[in-house]
Amino acid sequence: MFQLFLIEILEENDTKIFVNDSGINECNASFADASFADANYNYIRQFDQLDFSNPLLDLAKKTSALAFIVGKDFGAMPAYLVAAVHPERVTGVITLGVPFILPGTSAVQNHLLPEGFYITRWQEPGRAEADFGRFDVKTVIRNIYLLFSGSEVPVAAEGQEIMDLYDPSTPLPPWFSEEDLSVYASLYEKSGFRFALRVPYRSLTVDCGITDPKVKAPSLLIMGEKDYVLKFPGMEDYIRSGAVKQIVPDLEIKFMPEGSHFVHEQLPKQVNELIITFLDKHI
Repeated sequence: MFQLFLIEILEENDTKIFVNDSGINECNASFADASFADANYNYIRQFDQLDFSNPLLDLAKKTSALAFIVGKDFGAMPAYLVAAVHPERVTGVITLGVPFILPGTSAVQNHLLPEGFYITRWQEPGRAEADFGRFDVKTVIRNIYLLFSGSEVPVAAEGQEIMDLYDPSTPLPPWFSEEDLSVYASLYEKSGFRFALRVPYRSLTVDCGITDPKVKAPSLLIMGEKDYVLKFPGMEDYIRSGAVKQIVPDLEIKFMPEGSHFVHEQLPKQVNELIITFLDKHI
């Protein structure tokens, strides 16, 4: 699951208008926090699906001269790529859970993880569909939230599927209610999981044609200290050592000690305050 949307900042008297132009996949409700109103941002939601036949071009067309791109999880990839390819259209980039990763065969080093690594499994055509198909949509979403809110990389054993890792006795995280689950399930009952599997998992290794990317726009990366993504081979060192700043030099990195992979839902107020501080700094 991932998220990608735009923020355009318009000035009206003393109020900054926060326009969410494009939202895909996960609900954006956690970003519509009272924090924005308190900071004189008027939040307006506008959902407009991107054309993923040419996502970079489509997303670039939607940006104004004062646009911030926000990407959660693998939504970080198109966010950074638009900023690299069309720097004149991007004022800033905010990503959660994933730093700059260039799509291609080395984007995630699957070969350094067991065969049961969830990305490897879900990249295999039909495998996730068969796995998910054994359960109703609500159960699949519940399983994913429980597995991905942990600090360990989801890896299935031989002869086991990813959904088999779910322990039915495990309660939902305290920050994710049954009502939240029902809302998410209703969305995926309409859309299915086909798009969520194609982007990013089955397009992750596609060469994007960019060989020496540089993101010049001010950027903010928010990571949960307990996010399992940090256990991807080389990922934590790539972020903490500052190696990522070779590509994104003007990058501010914020770690949230109790944060999981779903840090924006787990700690919405703190995340939104970080975003607001970043926006205020660069408007």
